Amino acid sequence: MALIDLQNISKQYDIKVILKDANFTLTQGQRIAVIGQNGQGKSTLFKIIMGQTEPDYGEISIDKSLKIEMLDQQPKFEANLKVRDAIEAQLTELKAAKKEYEEITVKVATDYENQELLRRQSELATFIDFHNAWDLDNTIERVLKEFKLKEYEDKDVNLLSGGEQRRVSLAGLLLKKPDVLLLDEPTNHLDVYMVEFLESLLLKNNFTLLFISHDRYFIDNIATSIVEVEGGNLKKFNGGYSSYLEQKAQMLENMQKDHENLLRLVKREAHWMQRGVTARRKRNERRKAEYFDLKKKAKSNPAAIRKMSLELQREQKAFNSEEKQQNKRKMLYELDNIKKSLGDKELINDFTTRILQKDTIAIVGPNGSGKSTLLKIFMEKLKVDSGRFKKGDFNIGYFDQQREMLNDDKNLMETFCPNGGDRVILDDGRNMHVYGYLKNFLFPREYLDKKIGVLSGGEKNRVALALLFTKKVDCLILDEPTNDLDIPTINILEEYLQNFQGALIFVSHDRYFVDKIAKKLFVFKGNGIVEESFQAYTEYLEIEKELRDLDDLEKESLKSENNTKQINTPKKQNKLSYKDQREYDSLPKEIEELEEKIEEINQCLSNPECYEQRGIVAVSKELEETEAIYEIKVERFLELEELVESFNSK
Repeated sequence: MALIDLQNISKQYDIKVILKDANFTLTQGQRIAVIGQNGQGKSTLFKIIMGQTEPDYGEISIDKSLKIEMLDQQPKFEANLKVRDAIEAQLTELKAAKKEYEEITVKVATDYENQELLRRQSELATFIDFHNAWDLDNTIERVLKEFKLKEYEDKDVNLLSGGEQRRVSLAGLLLKKPDVLLLDEPTNHLDVYMVEFLESLLLKNNFTLLFISHDRYFIDNIATSIVEVEGGNLKKFNGGYSSYLEQKAQMLENMQKDHENLLRLVKREAHWMQRGVTARRKRNERRKAEYFDLKKKAKSNPAAIRKMSLELQREQKAFNSEEKQQNKRKMLYELDNIKKSLGDKELINDFTTRILQKDTIAIVGPNGSGKSTLLKIFMEKLKVDSGRFKKGDFNIGYFDQQREMLNDDKNLMETFCPNGGDRVILDDGRNMHVYGYLKNFLFPREYLDKKIGVLSGGEKNRVALALLFTKKVDCLILDEPTNDLDIPTINILEEYLQNFQGALIFVSHDRYFVDKIAKKLFVFKGNGIVEESFQAYTEYLEIEKELRDLDDLEKESLKSENNTKQINTPKKQNKLSYKDQREYDSLPKEIEELEEKIEEINQCLSNPECYEQRGIVAVSKELEETEAIYEIKVERFLELEELVESFNSK
């Protein structure tokens, strides 16, 4: 049964068509990724589902009892609210349900035939089960720890950075677990370890999920299907990102076959047209019109095929990228046992490396571990505390999240052609018309006169990256370049970076992007430790996870071994325990009674009248059992007596 069903939805802003007769369905347990170029309608689809905007026409069917919630890009919190309280404030319904369940359980214990109580208890148990809320306090603790919020739990949430506030909001939503959860770029501001935790939580708790993301590995791991928004249409693909690529490749093959068939048909009709007289008769005017329509379609198809083919090639390179031979020449940086701390926190300790021309290096690791600090050292904005840092004579191109290179008051033409004209010279020497160049970054012609200040965050990032590739530089330093970019733009960025002839140093949490671009990793491990690795990032993370699992297994084994030793190894004592003392005091009387009983049984066995009356077999068995008990008691008494003597001798 569909939870959300949109039929023939259309939405238009001014002259721009966002959605056109679009259909969308979400059912229980589905996790649908929404992808597509920025500005194509992904966010509009979310707003329609959330009731924040109305479609121009179409039918919306959403179960009114559904609880649908969305992660805001800029969450808002009450004033003077601590981080932990901000999370728990979203869980009042769950806490109330647990409290009511506990109260009803007490009542049911004495009123177990009350059907109304039993029904309500079952409802609450199902609700708590669905939200995995039986151990809510421990779950809150784990989320705080995994999202690196534990250290801020008593801090005013409104004093946190934007990224930290989004993590607080995301933590609350995940614990709350609405019937349908909408996430817009959930992996932004999360490091890879946080993303790994997010993935495990979404899968383990079987969320019904609709999400926008540019993280292609996240899509591949989480999505049960993909919806691509393009030209006002919604195209559905089954499976994750790798499956999406396979289906797109099949679509391209089908388009090419259809185009070949169309060309054959056009050729046949062209021969018919050449016959002349027949074609001019009125009854054949319709056939003539159909011929010209076919011809027009045949001309338009190659452009669509080329577009899809180019996009697919860009996307497929990400899954099948091969390392290129590097022609390392000039030394750019030399670091010898450098150290750097900020305040009391040691970020880099005794790190040594060399960076050469054409090196492509990804700096990776948890948030706050020192990655951006190393970038600032490379930019000479920070000095090392000790060790040797040497920079060669070369030009740097820098991209940061603040987009300092852009002026909001200038339009695109003024930005790319500050000295007039309409052409740009790229870093590889090519001379291009500014529109032809910006078209590669998915900007339409009408954007040339737009001020930078009116563009969205993602559009500004595209401008900054496009501007970067017009600079003649020997080294690119990029800080989270894929943030706020859609997948088509990331594919374009990757293509430019792969063709860049200089060195590339970048910070990124995008595992897919790192795998595709980087040939070497600087891995920040925390506590000042920085490792170099030539592995693919995902491979490095997999091995790291295996090592963590082995460590956990070893700790569990050691803990179990210690517990066993504690059980099997008697504690040092200087007197008998209370239980042993009582046993030691009572055993002489018990032994004496057993001796008397054994004597009495032996007398019976020597008297025919007695053993015939009680049965000789039964009497013999009774003697055997009594003697066995007697032996155990005597042995135990001797053990305790030996202990008492050892204590007395100390």
